[in-house]
Amino acid sequence: MTAIPVAEDGSITTADYRQIFGLLPTGVVAITGTSSENKPVGFVVGTFQSLSMDPPLAAFSVDKGSSTWPTIRTLENFTANLLSTEQLHVCKALSRRGVDKFEGLEYDSGPHGNPRIPNSTAWIDCTVLYEIVAGDHYIIVATITGMEEGTGDALVFRGGKFGEFDQWDKPAPAPKPIVEETTS
Repeated sequence: MTAIPVAEDGSITTADYRQIFGLLPTGVVAITGTSSENKPVGFVVGTFQSLSMDPPLAAFSVDKGSSTWPTIRTLENFTANLLSTEQLHVCKALSRRGVDKFEGLEYDSGPHGNPRIPNSTAWIDCTVLYEIVAGDHYIIVATITGMEEGTGDALVFRGGKFGEFDQWDKPAPAPKPIVEETTS
């Protein structure tokens, strides 16, 4: 085990922060939209997650320095393309800066006209509900307006490397029933 030191003022180095949080696998998701000039735009996040079932909400975070998020934010809707293990090239293309990220990429249009990238594991159509400032990122909370399952296994990122989920044969424990408190 390696202890990560925290300074007396509570600060943690960027390298230590990345080292520890890099141990946690994340899915790789392409957030896509269409600009006012009708051009496809998008970027990749590793923080997309389910937030609420009732109402159906999802959340992700994006760096304040993103040049693509402001375009998608003005649209107020986007599509989350859950990338599959066959789509590392899509991840690399949409992670570039300052170029036409969709050059050479195939895509279809979803219900809001946003790019849906073929061979994704799933597509989740969303409407922006909140944008919360949190440090050097924005946390985006969105209402889910539609979902569709695709094909393939989800692309995973951990420790600076891409991979896939390796399922064990051992089943997960059954959830314990929720006991509601009663007053007597």
